[in-house]
Amino acid sequence: MTTTAVIRVRLPHHLRILARAGSEVNVEVGGSITVRSVLDALEVNFPMLRGTIRDHVTQQRRPYLRFFACGLDVSLESPDDTLPDRIVSGAEPLIVLGAIAGG
Repeated sequence: MTTTAVIRVRLPHHLRILARAGSEVNVEVGGSITVRSVLDALEVNFPMLRGTIRDHVTQQRRPYLRFFACGLDVSLESPDDTLPDRIVSGAEPLIVLGAIAGG
């Protein structure tokens, strides 16, 4: 039996505009709930986001984007690590945050 969870994803302003969505979207994810599976579902539901969060070819996170789960930066963790139960249950969103650089 495959389980499906509805995952909340909070998007930065520039991706909200591109996706024509609010600050938070819901995506259905089956199987193991990981950053990779959530981003896969996000790109299926919002195809205009393909290539904006991850590189088309390498699937690596784009520079200046970070992922936060339950207040922890998971950007440098394996994208196949299971996300915390509070994300899986929908109690908290996976946050995609646009980083700011400058000098």
